[in-house]
Amino acid sequence: MRFGIMAMQIGALIPSGVAPSEIPAHVAGFDHAALVRRLYDHGFNPVELGGDLVMFMPHTYAPPAIEKLAQLQAETGLRYTVHLPLWSVEPAALLEPVRAGSVASMAHVLKATLPLDVEAYVVHSTGQLAAEFYRMALPEMARYVILKQFQARALESLKALLGETGVDPRKLAVETIEFPLELMMELVEGLGLSYCLDTGHILSGFSGPVDLSETVDKLLPRLVTLHLHDSPKWLPGTDIVYGKDHQALGAGDLDLGRLLDQLHAARYSGPLVFELTVPEALASLETIRQVRPQYLA
Repeated sequence: MRFGIMAMQIGALIPSGVAPSEIPAHVAGFDHAALVRRLYDHGFNPVELGGDLVMFMPHTYAPPAIEKLAQLQAETGLRYTVHLPLWSVEPAALLEPVRAGSVASMAHVLKATLPLDVEAYVVHSTGQLAAEFYRMALPEMARYVILKQFQARALESLKALLGETGVDPRKLAVETIEFPLELMMELVEGLGLSYCLDTGHILSGFSGPVDLSETVDKLLPRLVTLHLHDSPKWLPGTDIVYGKDHQALGAGDLDLGRLLDQLHAARYSGPLVFELTVPEALASLETIRQVRPQYLA
């Protein structure tokens, strides 16, 4: 199995030892490819590039930076996935100008990375506004009607993103986030897209009262990438709390052995990307070594 890691490592982006007066120079001179090289040297492949980096370090997706990432890929055989922007983005907004800006923001990063060999582009089909209504105390029928409106606008945005970029629909992987699983699946199936299954999100209840193993079975035919991290399991009748996920493997309720066996039996060959810090990811690899060593190269 191929275990990767996200490149959005806050400790590397803004090191704790940098004095406040030195931060602007650090940000301006940040070397995206050098960070990715360090992650690769730790043994992670693929590396998931974070599109939200353009908010603070736009030069990291400029042509010279992409060229360095392409050179690194040619030199090492490193594979990439790309997480399209999600901060300040709402593809499911009911206001058309907001949707248009969201599509433009995502398309900018996708088109910038076209010179790379990218396995999958991970996208949040809905954002914080849809999640807010999803969590709101509403009559079930009212919630369903409102969420269907968000779903319809997300469909428009994903169609626009495909049209703007010309990317293969199967490379666009919609992530399991704070939106009902069945509504997200309707989007993916309707447009012929793919899935990014996020284990911590499912365990935390973000996609509704669904079982992780059953969800894996449902998504496997179109599953192209997986975000791997632990979380306490959400219990019906309790609040969904953001921030309990993104824990190292073994720190929550993930049945790791069952998950890996299930993926192996299905001959899943896509990435398993740790959305964790490097120390957490290395500790998680050690947990895998203890539970299912046969799945480590």
